[in-house]
Amino acid sequence: MAPIRRTALLAGALYLITFLASIPAAAYFLLPVLDDPRYILGPGQDARVTIGALLDIINALACIGTAVVLYPVVRRTSPVLALGFLASRILEAAIIVAGVMALLAVVTLRRDVAGDPGADADSLLTVGAALIAVRDWSFLFGPGLAVANALLLGTFMYRSRLVPRVIPLMGLIGAPLLLASNLGTMFGINEQLSVLSLVAVPGIFFWELTLGIYLIVKGFTPPPTITGVDGDRQPSSFADVP
Repeated sequence: MAPIRRTALLAGALYLITFLASIPAAAYFLLPVLDDPRYILGPGQDARVTIGALLDIINALACIGTAVVLYPVVRRTSPVLALGFLASRILEAAIIVAGVMALLAVVTLRRDVAGDPGADADSLLTVGAALIAVRDWSFLFGPGLAVANALLLGTFMYRSRLVPRVIPLMGLIGAPLLLASNLGTMFGINEQLSVLSLVAVPGIFFWELTLGIYLIVKGFTPPPTITGVDGDRQPSSFADVP
């Protein structure tokens, strides 16, 4: 297998891992702590929540992995976009992990403090609510960096035509919509899960999902030349990409 094909295969697999880890975590495993405001005082489902936390950590690591694997490819024609994409993915992963730590702190308090006869129930509820709020904000800002990811990597993929242009176009169109939705949530104009969110999310969602599938199935399809960010025409050979 050629090095560039291995790069595409690994990048695609990592993109799919982000979906396989994050969706079950948000849709099932983390629901007990997210939906129950009195979770910190109740019997809890700590094992289920901990599995969800581990899935989110896998998601964060896979996020970084996509940027690390694609960095040599993007760097050949656009060092600025490559570095920006790498930095954005690392920041996204860090924010996701911060939210995970907040949820695990709730689990720890429920297990080690809530059962203490001298514990103040009202204080624990307040602390628990604050930690859940931290996670909610991390869920907004972490995946919200998909806006930057789509603009940076999507611009490169659209210009280079290493994948069909319709794929990055979904991200480039979806990015402003998601940004508008996130800003609306920040300023209290709309809820995080609202009609505007339902309109904004599909573009980003299918951009990353389709990119991952395409890279696994087809790999990169280099055109004769690639236009760099400075407008120069450069050879598209990636034979030496590790």
